[in-house]
Amino acid sequence: MTRVCFQLWIDPNRLDEYRSRHAAVWPEMLRELEASGRRNYSLFLRPDGLLIGYYETDSVSASDTHLAESRVAAIWEEYMADLFVGRSGRADQTAITLEEVFHLEDQLAELDEHHQHASTTPVLDNADPNEGER
Repeated sequence: MTRVCFQLWIDPNRLDEYRSRHAAVWPEMLRELEASGRRNYSLFLRPDGLLIGYYETDSVSASDTHLAESRVAAIWEEYMADLFVGRSGRADQTAITLEEVFHLEDQLAELDEHHQHASTTPVLDNADPNEGER
């Protein structure tokens, strides 16, 4: 499973319209997202128009291909296009993908896996409290 996070910008003068459209996404579009293999899909909107999206999928390329070939997704993207700023083309194809730099469950699993070989001295006992001031 792959976790995908992306960013887009919404026209700050049209945030209410963006919220309204997403409060009632077309049932056909919801089914297309599901059929594309995207799960746990969420959107987060900041007051200045920064939009952060997150979803999980087994195959990013298969999901992207499904939506790129979907007539419903094309119509939805056209319907939404005038709300985005700073992008040309479909938002679902031009969003900036963010790099994942931390995932709690991955690090906990690694910790559990290596626990038997780890030192009994806590990491913080060896930390330099002035490290961030340099």
